Amino acid sequence: MSQRIVIAGASMGGLRAAERLRAGGFTGEIVAIGDETHLPYNRPPLSKEALASEVTHEAVAFRLRPAVADVTWRLGTAVTAADLTARAVRLADGAELTYDGLVIATGMRPRRLSAPGPVTGRHVVRTLEDASALREELRPGARVLVIGAGFIGCEVAATARGLGGSVTVVAPEAAPMLRPLGADLGAALRRRHEAEGVRFLLGRTVRRFLGDTSLSTEAGSPGFPAALGSAGRVTGAELSDGTVVEADVVVEAVGSASTTGWLEGNGLDLSDGVLCDNALRVEGRAGVVAVGDVARFPNPRYDGVARRVEHWSIPTDTARRAAASLLADLGHAEHDPAPFTPLPTFWSDQYDLRIQSFGAPALGGDDIRVLEGDLGGEVVVGYHDADRLVGVVMIGFPAALARYRAMLMPVPITA
Repeated sequence: MSQRIVIAGASMGGLRAAERLRAGGFTGEIVAIGDETHLPYNRPPLSKEALASEVTHEAVAFRLRPAVADVTWRLGTAVTAADLTARAVRLADGAELTYDGLVIATGMRPRRLSAPGPVTGRHVVRTLEDASALREELRPGARVLVIGAGFIGCEVAATARGLGGSVTVVAPEAAPMLRPLGADLGAALRRRHEAEGVRFLLGRTVRRFLGDTSLSTEAGSPGFPAALGSAGRVTGAELSDGTVVEADVVVEAVGSASTTGWLEGNGLDLSDGVLCDNALRVEGRAGVVAVGDVARFPNPRYDGVARRVEHWSIPTDTARRAAASLLADLGHAEHDPAPFTPLPTFWSDQYDLRIQSFGAPALGGDDIRVLEGDLGGEVVVGYHDADRLVGVVMIGFPAALARYRAMLMPVPITA
């Protein structure tokens, strides 16, 4: 009897899982389910080059390889519930699908601020529709308030400045990108943004949004929970110290939450994504794996602590190992005893800067050293744990990229 694998999530992680399942010899039915209407596309450009130009699916779509031409894509409907014992999922359109194997690839959703006030004119950047709606408002002279100074917030700030906007960034931290980069490199990047005309109001949060209810009769913006806001067009924000920032458009870049509500009731640890073992099996359950940034797994390259990783390389890396585990569970392959030890990788484009990182800089935040160059120009920064290099962040030095990446690779690894 032919087997069926259901992939819950039709973004990059879901696509890569389908590809690896076919590459591993699975010939049964694969059904990928996604709440968006688009086939899988690349999300990082949505806050960078795609946002700076016309936002289209064609510009960011992944090429579908011939191996996945027979995958069934059920788009525009989300998975709303699962019964892992009965091996079945229920969809928003009322359909129910049984499966032999399940791939959890539902990823993240953007957080929204709970501060009161109008919602029209407030944006997040996660989907094509999000980026398209924001792009329409990023006109020359627009007053743009970016809330959050992480990578997405800083990328949007840089893009908005490039489009002629007047940009203010508000965040509770003392420096932009503080957690992944540390105080010194974060401060250096702040200076680069300020040289481009971005204003930072750090160490502050939003108390409430301001607006004129006569400007709109909408109950809220698309996808915005009605309980978090009121009708009307946002015109600014009052901060925790009483400062008032005027704005024509607001971007909320305040982090993400795992899309795991549909898995409730199955006795899983969903406290931060989906808890998996090192082989990406969900809490050791045969026939259920997770991929991408929703998966929380231990990486013995560093330690035995299970963590989620929200880097661009992770969907591909986790899909490769999760597919192998699932194929073994379904009797199509032997179990791979080697530990799964991915090297997280990310990059960020801000103005003419290409910031690249390898490893886990956040694990070496107590011992940060400049390895080459200086913070005012091209620089390589190393992050150490117990005197061991665990992460590298580079601005410039493209010829040295392979050398520093290799320095992170030969870490002794035991099963």
